[in-house]
Amino acid sequence: MPLLADAGSLSLTIDLAIAGLAVGSAAALSGIGLVTTYRATGVLNLAQGAQAMIIAYLLRELVVVWHWPVVPAAAFCLLLVAPALGVGLELGVFRPLQRRGAGPAETMVATIGVFILLTGAVVLIWGTGPYADAPSLVPSTPFTLPGGHPVRLDTAVQLGVVLALSLLVALVTRYTPFGLQLRAVVDDRRLAELSGVNAGRVSAIGWAFGSFVAGLVGVLLAPNLLLDPYGLSLLVMETMAVAVAGRLRSVGVAVAVGLGLGVAGSELTRLRPGGQILPLVQAFQSNLFVIALLVVVLLQSHLGSGAQAPPARAAGKRQGRNQSGNVPERAASAVAAMACTVLLLMPLGFRGSDLRNALQVPALALVLLSVVVVTGYGGQISLGQAGYAGMGALGTALLMSGKVPGVPAMPAVPALLCAVLVTVPLGLLTGWPAIRRRGLALALVTFAVGTAMSRFVFDQPYATTGLLLDRPGFLTDDRAFYAAELALLALGVVIVHNLHRGRLGRALTALRDHEAGASAAGLNVPWLKVFAFMTGAGLAALGGGLMGLGGRAFNSATFDPLQGLIWFATVVVAGADSALGAVLAAALLVGLDAGTTQGVSTVVVGALALMIGRMPGGLAGRLSQLSTASLSTASLSTASLSTTLVAPPTPSAELTPLGHRARARIERARP
Repeated sequence: MPLLADAGSLSLTIDLAIAGLAVGSAAALSGIGLVTTYRATGVLNLAQGAQAMIIAYLLRELVVVWHWPVVPAAAFCLLLVAPALGVGLELGVFRPLQRRGAGPAETMVATIGVFILLTGAVVLIWGTGPYADAPSLVPSTPFTLPGGHPVRLDTAVQLGVVLALSLLVALVTRYTPFGLQLRAVVDDRRLAELSGVNAGRVSAIGWAFGSFVAGLVGVLLAPNLLLDPYGLSLLVMETMAVAVAGRLRSVGVAVAVGLGLGVAGSELTRLRPGGQILPLVQAFQSNLFVIALLVVVLLQSHLGSGAQAPPARAAGKRQGRNQSGNVPERAASAVAAMACTVLLLMPLGFRGSDLRNALQVPALALVLLSVVVVTGYGGQISLGQAGYAGMGALGTALLMSGKVPGVPAMPAVPALLCAVLVTVPLGLLTGWPAIRRRGLALALVTFAVGTAMSRFVFDQPYATTGLLLDRPGFLTDDRAFYAAELALLALGVVIVHNLHRGRLGRALTALRDHEAGASAAGLNVPWLKVFAFMTGAGLAALGGGLMGLGGRAFNSATFDPLQGLIWFATVVVAGADSALGAVLAAALLVGLDAGTTQGVSTVVVGALALMIGRMPGGLAGRLSQLSTASLSTASLSTASLSTTLVAPPTPSAELTPLGHRARARIERARP
């Protein structure tokens, strides 16, 4: 493999290492914020990327649009808005969850809800167009170190901030009374509160500091990137590898890993292989943090507290059963079925752009059904289903275009079927790691796998150029294609519903409710997990392939990793183990954006995700509870009325023995 000229030069090595410190110091800052927040609150802040993004947008708005000076604007954003945002999240979202005793899974869903809500708010306010004029806090003026090595001023300042914050965190946690309180809260929150420690105050300070660091990351990275709602937030999420490498505890390890990965990525630019492998090597170089995230989460089978999937409708179902059987549950299912039927049949009367927008609903519903199988039925948290959907769409396009070596070009229907069949075994990419992982560790594995698919496959020209993706002749008309989608969706709903009601579904439910108990009962837990992920991969691939055929093109943005987060949160909000809820969720996502403004759906889903702790089981569980309450009230009223009108109480039943004897004498004395 040929290398760049003078690749072994020590001077070149030093120059590349210095250049890599810019990215590495930003990743280290992100790690400091994540670790500090986790140590103070027990929450891995998946929303840190969105916090960084919204602070960067606000700074640009103040400086570029409102013409504030940079220094006062930065002070306002970083010292006031960012900490206030962190405290507001702690008081309004996470403290109620902590007081209610919510598990790590519900807390994780809340962080995803914050992420989606902030992202949707930015899209609504500033749109999706990228901005190239983000203001810089420090000029990029170069200066020269001894030996002639050039360094940019902003890189030096950024590295100094990293070292200063690391030292500050170390000194505060080790030598101050607050540090003692922090360690006490981390070790045992309940015991610390019994000892007089204000755990809420500790958590609020942790959130404020973490939000400040997130904002600092955003404003430092934005000048070197195109500022858009998705790129910056996803980039910050990828740097989560540095915090996970330190097991969410060690700031020093996080800083070292962040700086090391930044330098390593810069050094790898020396590689210049020839031929078609160059794009793949460049993708490896530019996505080193994604690879690191995948590696570190695979090396660690446990992170934080274990957690099953977010609450599905199990609790709601138990509450919804009364003496007459499953009447409330059936009533709720009937209402949901009627609503789904009406929503899905309405587009058959649409035309033009309205009908084209509606083509996404059945396809997206199939993708969301995959989340229902994996999370709602199997209890496994999966944030990477967008990757499998993208593999279905890309596989269909590759097979139709004849770009698979040794395979001739296929018509649309066989290509879609083959793409689904090929994607099913790929479910092992997340199913196999899931055997020894759960909760937070599993969520990060699935997110890393989905991100890797996007970065190394969907975004690469060698895989996506020259694709042909068109419908078969008898489905060219949008209305005919929509009818075919409805047929496939109906088949998918029936299969998933029957799966849930059968013996295999009961085994998956046992796995979801109590994994250790399911294993003790003799169930093959590893096989059940792999089965759930492979089934989910097949359903997602089918939905993704239909998305591609509906739009007649492969669009990598449709299967962005952030879409996986939005889809996961939407299913949880709708009801994680409700097949019909997945259909309603798809209609909600597509309909809101098509009928209003882009970004409304993410705001609504994010707001509902923040409320998941107050409505266990999602909207479907809430509907079941309302049905239960109304039917229970009706049953009591009917029973009372029938008792009064049909079977009045016998007076003698209320008499004492003396009263009975008196009544008998009166009866005998009557003529």
